[in-house]
Amino acid sequence: MAEAPRRIIHIDMDAFYASVEQRDDPSLRGRPVAVGASGERGVVAAASYEARRFGVRSAMASVTAARMCAELVFVPPRFEVYKAVSRQIHAIFADYTTLIQPLSLDEAYLDVTAPLRDLGSATAIAREIRARIAAETGLTASAGVSYNKLLAKLASDHRKPDGLFVITPRLGPAFVETLPVGRFHGIGPKTAAKLAALGIHTGRDLRGQTRGFLTQRFGKAGAFYYDIARAEDHRPVVADRVRKSIGAETTFARDLSAWEEVPPALAPVFAKLWAACARDRIAGRTVTVKVKYADFRLLTRARTEAAPIAAREALERISLDLLAPLFPPARGVRLLGVTLSQLEAADAPAHGDPPRQLALALAS
Repeated sequence: MAEAPRRIIHIDMDAFYASVEQRDDPSLRGRPVAVGASGERGVVAAASYEARRFGVRSAMASVTAARMCAELVFVPPRFEVYKAVSRQIHAIFADYTTLIQPLSLDEAYLDVTAPLRDLGSATAIAREIRARIAAETGLTASAGVSYNKLLAKLASDHRKPDGLFVITPRLGPAFVETLPVGRFHGIGPKTAAKLAALGIHTGRDLRGQTRGFLTQRFGKAGAFYYDIARAEDHRPVVADRVRKSIGAETTFARDLSAWEEVPPALAPVFAKLWAACARDRIAGRTVTVKVKYADFRLLTRARTEAAPIAAREALERISLDLLAPLFPPARGVRLLGVTLSQLEAADAPAHGDPPRQLALALAS
């Protein structure tokens, strides 16, 4: 007997950061808004739909965005607010399923094959979730419903913003046929260009290739491409994924070149990173530093300790030791970042207090 298809919902908030700003400041409604700094080194973190009509997109340099849209309004990000709204949204999800896989603050997969609150169909559940998000947060969300993650995500994109679209098992293979390969989640611009060089431009073109042909040229990913061209995706919705790393970074208004500028420049990064460790009760053994130069060339250096790093001072010392040989640089430094990985739970006393060593380090 064939197994019944899974019921997957993909929820994606519409222009999330920008929509929160427009919700909280009525003067921004209907205007092109970019969340991010407006200076020469600024980057757009999010753009409202009004701004997107001018070509403004996230990760775009702010100066470029301003040239594209003279009326663009820049607002500084408020990540604590976005996180709070995200918690509201995820609390709504939890009323319907325990199988929730967050992709970011504003996006998640939900497996409602066996829901906590059965409304008769995944479509009805998605419709009710969208209505509750609108009522409880004042924001809109788009939803895609299908029998696997690939198609659920494609479906949520299909009717954005504030849309709901369903791809049934009967419609799935035909739906992916005409899509440009770059629309498939998991195929980025570089892979799309490589596929185009092979004469593969659409889902139909991709489906015309053998599994052997694709794996020979793309390795393990080739098998995934073979499946998605047939609207097949066997990845489960994975709840409570283990966090593998935690990091922070900062971009400077003026390129750094002297070593004595580095410790004070990194002080906010260390503070943010260590506060997150204390909050989440985690510690890491591997420290990785990232350097981005003025020409955007990236360089990383890492060191792994025998035991978890138990004090902020140790994190700072290891990070600065890794960076010191890189100074003075041949060109200015635009960005510095620090990441902790090989994470594990930090020892914590009873009554939910922060781990003693972490708390002492954070207060220093």
